[in-house]
Amino acid sequence: MTLPHMHIYCLRLPLPPRQPRPAREAAVTLPAAVSSSLLGRREDQDMAELTDFEQQRDRLWAVAYRITGSVADADDAVQETWLRWQALPADEVADPRAYLTTVISRICYDLLGSARVRREAYVGPWLPEPVVAAGGPEDRVTLDESVGLALLTVLERLTPAERTAFILHDVFSVPFPEIAEVVGRSPDSVRQLASRARKRVREEAPRRSVDRAEHRRAVDAFLQAVLGGGMEGLLEILDPEVVWRSDGGGKVAAARVPVVGNEKVARFAQGLARGFDPATMVVHRCAVNDAPGLVIADRTGDQAVVFAFSVHQGLITEIDVVVNPDKLRHLDLPNL
Repeated sequence: MTLPHMHIYCLRLPLPPRQPRPAREAAVTLPAAVSSSLLGRREDQDMAELTDFEQQRDRLWAVAYRITGSVADADDAVQETWLRWQALPADEVADPRAYLTTVISRICYDLLGSARVRREAYVGPWLPEPVVAAGGPEDRVTLDESVGLALLTVLERLTPAERTAFILHDVFSVPFPEIAEVVGRSPDSVRQLASRARKRVREEAPRRSVDRAEHRRAVDAFLQAVLGGGMEGLLEILDPEVVWRSDGGGKVAAARVPVVGNEKVARFAQGLARGFDPATMVVHRCAVNDAPGLVIADRTGDQAVVFAFSVHQGLITEIDVVVNPDKLRHLDLPNL
C-alpha cells in the first residue's frame, strides 16, 4: 500500500534567535566600503539559509511527526535540524531538500530507539500525541491516511528501521540510497525493510474510508448519540467489532487494554461523557490528525479528551481516545 504524500496541520515554532558569530581578530582595518560589502554578502547568505529552510519546514515537521508520533519530539527535531543547517558553510549543500530530510530523519531515527524503551514500560495503550486544528481544509475531500492515529499506532509495532524506511519511501518518496544513509544499511536492505513494513501495514491497518464527508457524518452521529445518552443511537453508528483504545498514561483513569465490541464501547463512551459537568463542558468539532474528530474539555481547563475515529462504510470501526494530560499540553483549547 503506497500512501499519498499530503499535507498535515503543522505546529510552527519560531526559529531560535540567530547567535552572533564570533568576530575574528583583524590584522588590518578594512576600508568602510569593503567592510560594508562583506557585511552585505554575509546578510544575503544568512537570508538564503533561512529561505531554504523555511521552504522545507512544513515537510520536515511532517516527516518528524510520522516517524516519532510525538509533537514535542517533532518540534525538537525541527529545531535541531535548523541549528545544524545554520552551522554549515555557505553553498556547501547542493540539494537542501534532500540534505534536510536526511538530517531530520537521522535525528528522529535516534529518538525512536530511546522512545521504544520508554514506551515498553508505558501504562496502558500508547497512542501518538494528537495534532488538533480548528475545522479543516474545505478544498480537500479525502483524508491523509498516513497521519491517522490508528495507522500511527500500527507503525508503533514496527522496528525503528522498518518504520523509518516505510515513512520515508512510501509516504515521502525518498529514494532507497538516501534512506540507507539514515538507518546505516545498504539500499537493498532498506528495500527489504520497507517491504516488510508495507506488508504489516496492509495486514494490520484499520478498515478506514478516506472520504471526509462520510467520516464527518459518522462523527456527528456519534456525538449526538453520546450527548443524548441513548444506547440505541450509539449501537447504530458503531461497527459490531469496533475497537476503543484509551491512553491515560497511568495519570488519568483509562482502560488498560483495548475494548472490543459495540455494546462495551458504547458504555465506555457514555461513562466518559458523564465524567464531565454539563454546566462547564465544551465540545469542539475539529480536525484530529487530518480527520474530523472531537475534543471535549472543561472550561476550567482541568480536563480534556481528544477523540480520533476510523470510519468504514458509514460505521465507526476504531476510536482512539487520548486523555493523558502530558500529551495534550500543546493544544490551544480556547482557540479550537
